[in-house]
Amino acid sequence: MTTSDTHTLSGRVAVVTGASSGIGESTAEALAAKGAAVAVTARRQDRLDALARRIEAAGGTALPLALDVTDPDAVAAVAARVQDQLGRVDLVFANAGVMLPAPIEELRRDQWDQQIDLNLKGLLYTIEAFVPSLVAAAAEGGPADLISTSSIAAQHLFPNFAVYSATKAFVTHLTDHLRMELGPKLVRTTTIEPGIVATELQSHVTDAGAQAWLEGAARSIQFLAPEDVARLVAFVAEQPRHVNLSHIRILPTQQQS
Repeated sequence: MTTSDTHTLSGRVAVVTGASSGIGESTAEALAAKGAAVAVTARRQDRLDALARRIEAAGGTALPLALDVTDPDAVAAVAARVQDQLGRVDLVFANAGVMLPAPIEELRRDQWDQQIDLNLKGLLYTIEAFVPSLVAAAAEGGPADLISTSSIAAQHLFPNFAVYSATKAFVTHLTDHLRMELGPKLVRTTTIEPGIVATELQSHVTDAGAQAWLEGAARSIQFLAPEDVARLVAFVAEQPRHVNLSHIRILPTQQQS
């Protein structure tokens, strides 16, 4: 394989939210390995710094920026820093999210708010900050990608996952719908719906029923690894400018729902 084959994203500037662990962390490494300069964002600066060191040790370019995507002013400030230090962004992986299943009758308003603020508003604030850059990149003839992490829960029913699933249905529908607005401007939109991925997301779950369901699933099927999704995100971004993989579901082979 030639160098040009392995650096298919050279010259591109990417932003990854939720990059301190799991899918975001692995995707940042995958994009950098293919030549993109990557701004890695999340709330945990120490994790981001360690990730940036690994990327740079492998010959890549990374900019670690602490960010809470639920703060629109902070997202706008990060967008300005990325523009200043790496250049115009043409690839956004909006991945930050949280999963807090619980029976609706528990009335966990705190968890409802946390999921709505991060999974919905965080995505909208990311779009607000970076879509103008994507549109400008596309207008100058380059590729431009808005890729979001949804979930199979957007399409399927799982006990005690009602609020989380509803937020992911929002992510899927919003990203799909934006294709109507951004596609004519040659900005590609992609929503990725993973099945169960082995990440720290499961460790945030406090509901005993959901914990038991996840533990049972782990005994019966091999979960996806974050790297599996990362390779898919990179593949999406590598496509020719006129090709848009708009809606992708990726599942463990043994997962039935």
